[in-house]
Amino acid sequence: MPLRAPADVHFDAQGLVVAVAQDAASGTVLMVGYMDRVALRRTLETGEAHFWSRSRQTLWHKGESSGNILRVDSVQADCDGDALLLAVRPAGPTCHLGRRSCFEDPTTTLDRLQATLGQRSQAPPPGSYTASLLAAGTPAIARKVGEEAIEVILAAHQPDPAHLVAEVADLWYHSAVLLLAQGLQLDAVLAELARRQHPIAEAGIQPRPEDE
Repeated sequence: MPLRAPADVHFDAQGLVVAVAQDAASGTVLMVGYMDRVALRRTLETGEAHFWSRSRQTLWHKGESSGNILRVDSVQADCDGDALLLAVRPAGPTCHLGRRSCFEDPTTTLDRLQATLGQRSQAPPPGSYTASLLAAGTPAIARKVGEEAIEVILAAHQPDPAHLVAEVADLWYHSAVLLLAQGLQLDAVLAELARRQHPIAEAGIQPRPEDE
């Protein structure tokens, strides 16, 4: 499906507009760049992010040399039309320093959770519940996930929404620990959910019933 052009984009005196690239699956802000009219048109035509380099005074295709392109799902302008938001699917690290994002510190709730779990895994502090779960291994963590799933079911039959929310949070947390124990991250689950919303036809992936 071709990208839809945002309405009423207001370019500045230099012919540029701020463009924020946000991970379409996780909501993580990956980078901030600038677009001129050509960069915006090329992005819409190709489905891959193009920007205007103010330092080199030239158009650049993000990831052209590194392969770390940004596939664009949508482009929208803000209420004033002087900034663009690109929902993207990164093919690799976005930052030239090899990081996932040009902003080093995690800001979203899931990113902060993932970072904390990683820290607990690499440098377990005394008394850490997460560290004790990881030390117990996958079978023990999987049992906890099962126990938390039952707690969610029980909470769903009680007239206490806050209790249900708390139990679902426990289930998500323990599921995140299980993923980490298997060498996976929450991003993998978010990417799968995003894939189900936007099946990748070119990869030959057939949508499941819940995709439609």
